Amino acid sequence: MRLSSRAERMSPSPTLSVDARAKELALSGERIINFGVGEPDFDTPQNIKEAATEAMYRGQTKYTPVPGVLELRKAICEKLLQDNGLEYRPEEIVVSCGAKHSLYNAIHVLAEEGDEVIIVAPYWVSYMEQIKLAGARPVVIKASAENGFKIKPEDILGALGPRTRAMILNTPSNPTGSVYTPAEITTVAEALSDTGIWVVSDEIYEKLIFDGARHASIAAFNPDIKKRTIVVNGVSKAYAMTGWRIGYAAADAEVAEAMAGLQSHCTSNPDSIAQAAALEALRGPQQSLSLMVAAFAERRDYILHRLAQIPGIKCNKPGGAFYVFPDVSAYFGRKFGCATVASGSDLAALLLEEAKVAVVPGAAFGDDRFIRISYATSLENIKEGMDRISQVLSI
Repeated sequence: MRLSSRAERMSPSPTLSVDARAKELALSGERIINFGVGEPDFDTPQNIKEAATEAMYRGQTKYTPVPGVLELRKAICEKLLQDNGLEYRPEEIVVSCGAKHSLYNAIHVLAEEGDEVIIVAPYWVSYMEQIKLAGARPVVIKASAENGFKIKPEDILGALGPRTRAMILNTPSNPTGSVYTPAEITTVAEALSDTGIWVVSDEIYEKLIFDGARHASIAAFNPDIKKRTIVVNGVSKAYAMTGWRIGYAAADAEVAEAMAGLQSHCTSNPDSIAQAAALEALRGPQQSLSLMVAAFAERRDYILHRLAQIPGIKCNKPGGAFYVFPDVSAYFGRKFGCATVASGSDLAALLLEEAKVAVVPGAAFGDDRFIRISYATSLENIKEGMDRISQVLSI
């Protein structure tokens, strides 16, 4: 069978074998502690559910405009102005089936065959694949743990080439949890100011920030950067609405129109009922968000404390999201039973088989010296999971 070159460009996810094995063990009766999930373990707030129910009963079950209902796009404009100091019109907003869909639309209207798109490693796994699906080439900048997994202006300038079309910036970051300060965002913006390239700013974890830090959007730097930036966000992480599949992009009107045009031939409009829920999430009470962030901060601090007690493991303190990204390379070359660990992938497999704990190997994010541990699970699960990891690695 011959598949398209587009299909052949896709790489298999390094997480699939671990995920499949975790499910296999769970089906056999094993209790698996899952540190691999990328979604809040909290339920969607009741007021948001009720808004969706009311929308169904009043008949909001038909097609909507492709870029989303006007009232939701207005609410997104209000949110961007209030939270980020960004002024957009409803026609510059495109609501999609999740932030991943928004990113896909953005990359596919910007890049074409032979173009280059800069991404920062460790990177979210889908950036690489979406760029390749567009026929473009990912150019990877390696960010070091010593610099908080954040890049410097000279890193960007060194990655630029004649076919550079765009750069993806993610803060707070998946998988590292790193958060660019307003000053750091300013230095990145200054480096990009005279380049003419586009910025796709993935801000989906914006609300999940700790220690009194403040999110800064690169689009707020100056009007020129704003015009060349596509801001991507959504309600999935902040409001525990991953399954509702509502993300959005804010962009210059011409770009937004192109994204809506692409979407019209792929999915049409996002879910009508989920749009009503998203409207309530943005305009309704925000107390549940504060409680969730406080719980994540407590879990982060606990898991960092436990990781610090395991010899050889080094881990930065994340400023946002709900992941830690420890360096486990001190265990490379170590033998555990019949298995010798040579990578983060090997260690992830070992922890799954011996500790019955699922983590994501760093290979999925561009650096296999690390593993990603999600603390989007209960503190009780975290305590048990860390007990198991400590026991296995002490053998």
